[in-house]
Amino acid sequence: MTNDHDTVLAAADALIAAFTEGRTDDYFDAFSPDASFVFHTTGKRLDSTQEYRDLWRTWTEEDDFRVLACDSADRRLQLFGDTAVFTHSVTTRVSTKAGEETVHERETIVFHRTGDGDWPAVHEHLSPAAA
Repeated sequence: MTNDHDTVLAAADALIAAFTEGRTDDYFDAFSPDASFVFHTTGKRLDSTQEYRDLWRTWTEEDDFRVLACDSADRRLQLFGDTAVFTHSVTTRVSTKAGEETVHERETIVFHRTGDGDWPAVHEHLSPAAA
């Protein structure tokens, strides 16, 4: 049996891979339905995965938003019982109607162990990387 550290890192890697590869159902399934999201690009906190999914759908339908690449670096995982905090730096290349853009951000993803041993993400916070 793998330890919690490895299990949470695998959950983080699966979430990041789904995001990078455009597998939106897998990406959103990595989050608890009642997860919350704080993004520097959004004017308010999103209080559910469905709210984020709806926003994502708006981005794709109105702006042709697509993730082209995402690299995760400077990774750290902290375990606190049934809660894990994963932080990393992300460089993401996206495409919209305006063209391609590369963004540099810092991200925190909080995971929480469920009764069946899964580790869904329960919170995500994204901020711009320091210049």
